[in-house]
Amino acid sequence: MATLKEVQTKIGSVKKTKQITKAMNMVATSRLRGAQQNMDGFRPYAEKFEEVLGSLAEKAGEEASPLLVPKEEVENIHIVLCTSDRGLCGGFNMNLITKAAELHKEKAGENLEISFTNFGKKGRDWCRKKNMARISEHLGVVGATFGFNVASTTASSLVEGFLSGSYDEVYVVYAEFVNMGKQVPVAKQILPIASVESSESEDKGDEDAPYLAEHICEPPAAELLGILLPKNVSVQLFSALLETSTSEHAARMMAMDNATNACSDMIDELTLTYNKARQAAITAELMDIVGGAEALKG
Repeated sequence: MATLKEVQTKIGSVKKTKQITKAMNMVATSRLRGAQQNMDGFRPYAEKFEEVLGSLAEKAGEEASPLLVPKEEVENIHIVLCTSDRGLCGGFNMNLITKAAELHKEKAGENLEISFTNFGKKGRDWCRKKNMARISEHLGVVGATFGFNVASTTASSLVEGFLSGSYDEVYVVYAEFVNMGKQVPVAKQILPIASVESSESEDKGDEDAPYLAEHICEPPAAELLGILLPKNVSVQLFSALLETSTSEHAARMMAMDNATNACSDMIDELTLTYNKARQAAITAELMDIVGGAEALKG
């Protein structure tokens, strides 16, 4: 059995750890409010933007823009991996990395080249460890306050790479915020944008799926697509970053809450152990006193 001093030291260490986890939980909770407000405010815009774009693309056809045309032979795939810069958020980062690894394994081939753009240190470190080709990295974005320009700058380079033939397909791997206890890793294709049209068209054949409204527009749809299609990449990427940022705060809040509860349970167990050791020590001292008294009588 551990000595009283050792148990006291352990109790003190766990109490300090509990203070840290509780403080991190409070910080994550406060940051989550702002991140969730930004996400909730932008999510309807991103969904409606994609819906309108699907309607226009269906009306104009693939010949309206090269961004709508799938490549006949896919030789270069680019993946935008969104993770956090810090840990202590449960399996949040590992789930995203696992999703990216599954996508990499699914798309990998003999003549296929796969490259990455990293948002967050955790994804970057994984790419370094696995010797993945990395085009660019952006640190201090996920989990912090960032503007639309972060997504638009990256989206512009992705569109240029797709048009020049450097990328045949572009995917973004991010965490979709469902609720406080559930964040789902998602791999979404953002280039070519023809996938938006096809998915929406398939939904129209489903009775339970929402109907895709036909939008009347001026100037013609083909002319509008020249502006809207590149912007759609920025919108979808910015939405993915907002979702991932909100999910990170929620995951960290839950992880720190579980850690705080675990510290409380550990303190209770150590306190019980301390009381048992203290009682055993008192009992041993009493036995020594009684034994000494009996010896004097004899």
